[in-house]
Amino acid sequence: MCAKVTSIGLKGMEGYRLNVEVKTFVGNDSIRIVGLPDAAVKESKERISAALRSLGYTINGQKIIINLSPSEQKKSGPMFDLPMAIGVLISLDELNISIPENYGFIGALSLDGAIVPVEGMLPAILSAKRIGLKRLYMPYDERQPVLNIEGLEIIYTSSLREVIENLEGRGRPHFSPKTEEISSPKSSYIDFQQIIGHTDTKRALEVAAAGEHHVLMTGPPGCGKSMLAESFPSILPPLSKEARLEIIALHQLSGTSYLNANIPPFRNPHHSASGISIIGGGTYPKPGEISLAHRGVLFLDEIAEFPKKTLDMLRQPFESGKITISRTHAILTYPATFILLAAMNPCPCGYVGSNTHYCTCTPRQAQNYRNKISGPLRDRFDIRLTIKPVALDRDTLKGEESSIIQSRVEAARSRQYERYGQELCNSRVSYDILQKTSPLTQEQHKIIHHLAAKKNWSNRTQIKIIRLARTISDLEGKTSITNQSIWEAVNLR
Repeated sequence: MCAKVTSIGLKGMEGYRLNVEVKTFVGNDSIRIVGLPDAAVKESKERISAALRSLGYTINGQKIIINLSPSEQKKSGPMFDLPMAIGVLISLDELNISIPENYGFIGALSLDGAIVPVEGMLPAILSAKRIGLKRLYMPYDERQPVLNIEGLEIIYTSSLREVIENLEGRGRPHFSPKTEEISSPKSSYIDFQQIIGHTDTKRALEVAAAGEHHVLMTGPPGCGKSMLAESFPSILPPLSKEARLEIIALHQLSGTSYLNANIPPFRNPHHSASGISIIGGGTYPKPGEISLAHRGVLFLDEIAEFPKKTLDMLRQPFESGKITISRTHAILTYPATFILLAAMNPCPCGYVGSNTHYCTCTPRQAQNYRNKISGPLRDRFDIRLTIKPVALDRDTLKGEESSIIQSRVEAARSRQYERYGQELCNSRVSYDILQKTSPLTQEQHKIIHHLAAKKNWSNRTQIKIIRLARTISDLEGKTSITNQSIWEAVNLR
């Protein structure tokens, strides 16, 4: 008899329907798995055999062939143990039931028949409803939130025997976790109120947070670039439920955990990090820093010290919000919608143009240092700031708390979401939609064209000015782009 059981395969964050086909013949005791399995999938036959024997089933005198379809997709991980075991039992007539195609199974097997969680289950669960599943059998993993997805019944099981009894209508699994909201610890980021001075820079960062604009900060050592960047997440709005699940899923795929579930991630890789660790990759590609910073912030301190090749790799995710990694074993796409904050010194010693320190660099050395950031990459930064040291004056200690700025940022983003009909900010919306929803007046077109001709701005720069102006107007609660917002955007640029 030939049995067919549904499971979920993964290509990065994208899940697809995987059919487990099992056929048994009279012959030598053997289990063979086909369909481009990796070593972990091939070892499933030993776990399945031991688990079935532990439950009193026998496969003596049977040759079992298991096909994982679609056969052209490479399969990895032990997540298919459970559906393969169910398929073997049906094929051997030990389980006399017909399983609907919209029932799915994921989970690894222990040798005693227990079902244990594996890495990558959360992306599979998020894909289950999209591929048309109505019920999903899986083990409970305390490291991930208990999900309540409308239209998808999730049944948590602890053993293969429980699954069999449920399929035969002899009971339900005893384990039924309560659905709880993801708890989040209080933010540990520096509050904007603690930063002395830098009023204009704080305003620029508020604009960046409201519209998800990328920022390049240049200034001498010790002027506060790193502190400003580390405080930036404190003014970002809390993550939505969908965003939280995406972030947890990406961290699971990378083999790490993300505890601050309600707070946007903040990644700060060292300049000695390899290109693969930043972008993602490996034999079986895993998410890199840009994907782990999804929906949050990627801070590159001393950006000029990063290899130029690594920096130029950022140009694609800058525009598309995702990264496609091509390797011999797989071609995977991971989301990478992040705000890039970059900080650098103006020269190797850091004091060119300073009134308090003598610069030891020649003009050629300073120019070569700045040229480490290529023109195309530099042009993709929406906001460019020159940071200068501030006096430690008690009068400059007072400032707005991050929570007050955060409320303005959240209100500005709500206006953008309502205008575009989805969670999309001004920096990422297509220019066509931006023009339709926020057309410029004839006078504003003349202002931008005059400045572009005078300063030799590229088309990208002109569009970024309009995007910044739209964000500034959103912060002010204006329905259309104002002349004042355009001039402020020009100054930020």
